[in-house]
This record gives sequence, structure tokens and C-alpha cells, in this order.
Amino acid sequence: MHRRRGFNGTGYHYYIRKDGTVHLTRPVERIGAHAKGFNEGSIGICYEGGLDCRGRPADTRTLEQRAALRLLIHQLLEVFPGCRVCGHRDLSLDRNGNGEIEPEEWMKACPCFDAEQEFKEFAAEDTEETQSKLNYLKNKKGGK
Repeated sequence: MHRRRGFNGTGYHYYIRKDGTVHLTRPVERIGAHAKGFNEGSIGICYEGGLDCRGRPADTRTLEQRAALRLLIHQLLEVFPGCRVCGHRDLSLDRNGNGEIEPEEWMKACPCFDAEQEFKEFAAEDTEETQSKLNYLKNKKGGK
């Protein structure tokens, strides 16, 4: 899908299959193409599914996907401490200016679950150290 839209490969850094297999689809030092306006300094994770049998957004993660996602986020936060864990929907604009991004304001429903709530024990404020590590990786490997 990303190639049809003119991207050079997948826009996400990781892809999690229904069986819980995690695929590195883009090096983390390379800027992603997964969340417009937020690609630089972020890591995109996508899971197989996300739609119900009628094609509507739904949390369809298998137990294996849930476990794999939890482990992956934990591992990434060990390398990049202090990062915010969130979904596409959490990056939408606060259109009514009340300080909350509510369902009617979501540009996308994905990941079809509340990532900030689910991973709140991993939550921390963004730090200069985290941004510094991402910049180091990008510069070290010639990330684009």
C-alpha cells in the first residue's frame, strides 16, 4: 500500500503478524512514513488486523500480538527511555481546543485501542536524551 502511494517501502519500522512474529520493516535510524507531522523522532509500529468482519476499525489483536507488542515497546523504551507511547489517533489535532483529543477529533481510529492507557506504566515525558539517541542513530547510519 505504501509503495502505491509513492513511498519507498513500508512507512512503519515494525510490523507484528497475527502469530506474534515481529518484523523489522524499516531501520529505526531511518525516518518513518507512518504519522504525518510526527515521523521524525518517532518509531512506527503496525499490527496485522485492526478491522472487524465488516471492515470497521476494531481491536482485533491476538494474544500473541498483544504479548509481542508489549515486549517490543518494553525493549524500545530500554534503548529510548522517556518516549511517549501513543497511537495515530492520539496525534490528531485538538479541534475544539479543550485540551483533549476526543473520538470525534481522531483523523484515524488506529490502533483501535487506547495505547497510552494500555502502556501507561511505561509512560514518561519526552527527554533530550531520547531525541539525542534517535539523532545519533540517524546520523550514524545515514538515515533519511
